[in-house]
Formats: sequence, C-alpha cells, structure tokens
Amino acid sequence: MNLSINTPALLFPAISLIMLAYTNRFLALANLVRNLHAKYTSESKNGVIHNQIKTLRYRLRLINDMEAFGICSFITCIVCMFFIYIGKELTAEVLFAISLLFFIASLFTSLIEIILSTKALEYELSDMELNNPSLVQYIKNKFDKEQIK
Repeated sequence: MNLSINTPALLFPAISLIMLAYTNRFLALANLVRNLHAKYTSESKNGVIHNQIKTLRYRLRLINDMEAFGICSFITCIVCMFFIYIGKELTAEVLFAISLLFFIASLFTSLIEIILSTKALEYELSDMELNNPSLVQYIKNKFDKEQIK
C-alpha cells in the first residue's frame, strides 16, 4: 500500500467533527447532572434519582473514553504523517492502522452511550405516559366515553 500524506490528512476533519459532537454531548450531560443535583438536594432522595445518578456516572465515563479514543486517534494520525514525511512508510502504515482502530473504538463507545441515553429518555417518557396519556389514547378514551352516553 502506498500511503501518501493526504490519506491520514483525510481523517482530520472527521476526527474534529466527532470531537465537537462529543463535546456537545458532554455539555448536555453536564447540564443534566447539574439539574439532577438541584433536584436531589431539594427533594427526597428516592431510588429513582439514585439510579439516574448511577447511569449518568457511567455515561460520563463513556464520554470520557470516547474523547480519549478520539484524541489518541488524532495524535497517532499526526505521528503517522510525520513518519510519512521522514520516509518511514511501514511505520506510518502501522500508525495509520492504529489511528483507525482508535477512531473505531471511539465510535463504538459513542454508540453504547447513545443507546444508554435513548433508554434513559424512554424511561422518562414512560413515566410521563403514566400521568398523561398519549394523543391516541386520549382520543380513544373520549370516543369510548361518548359511546357509553
């Protein structure tokens, strides 16, 4: 394989964009933690909040790992470009492969975090559905009440 300096350079925009997305996820999660902390200190310390804290702590660790893998991918990509520059093609190819593996690990960790955040949102929605029926359920209840009259 003939690896030119342009090949690892193609990863730079992808890694930069994914790091920006990770930072946005972290900021959103940090805001959620602050809101949960306020709720925790002002309300009773029930089991639901403890489970949310446990999940948020795990998600924060995942985001940390996502960012660490992304940074390692970025660094190995830069080092790969250096080895291409000095003419050490075999070392550059190995470093490029490692960079891709770090990037894959980052994306895989991101997938796990997204699945967890989706489950958390589904849990919140199910809690609200118990108190407020969906529009379809509301119409069905109205229709059933009108038929009884």
